[in-house]
Amino acid sequence: MDLHEQDLRIYGISRCGKLVLNGDSMALKFPVSFKRSKFKALVHYICWSTQDDPARLGATKLNKVIWRAETLHYIATKGGLLTGARFIKEKRGPVAAAMVPILEELVEEGKLEIRTVKVIDHWRTEYLTKAEPDIQSISQDDIREVADAIDEVCPMTASAASLATHNEPWQLAELGEDLPLFTSLALPAEITEADLRWADEKIAAMGA
Repeated sequence: MDLHEQDLRIYGISRCGKLVLNGDSMALKFPVSFKRSKFKALVHYICWSTQDDPARLGATKLNKVIWRAETLHYIATKGGLLTGARFIKEKRGPVAAAMVPILEELVEEGKLEIRTVKVIDHWRTEYLTKAEPDIQSISQDDIREVADAIDEVCPMTASAASLATHNEPWQLAELGEDLPLFTSLALPAEITEADLRWADEKIAAMGA
């Protein structure tokens, strides 16, 4: 099991759908277990699930599907991690840091082919699977969350899928900065004095 230390900037603490900003940044360090083999199997599964029409996926939506699946799992399990993948801010939304090396491995193993297709004024990435994914060790609940994410994201255009992830924490983050999963739950709302007192109490408790 791989463990890595993740520095997280606290953009705020979410309560009742509100994003509370504390102004300064605070670094928290804690071990996050990245289930690499599970992440790899799910990426393979997402590509395999869109084989009937590879144009439905593409590089942008592949990242958005896995981000959405992680978010659905995070909500359903009240803070649990589907794979523990690290996400960072890129121009088109959150991107899994492990995505490129995982795709390269699948290609090297002969399980995936990646091609680029000219579409009017841009190039689209398509993923063609050469073998079925091994998902026997993955629970049906987890597969269902990924399938739900595919159904939500793939009908969108790449631009729409990207914009759907551009919430306030994403806008505040620097390119390449970590985006913890809790940032996906941030909703714009008026911040009251009571919210600020609650946030101060939580921050003080974390530092105790």
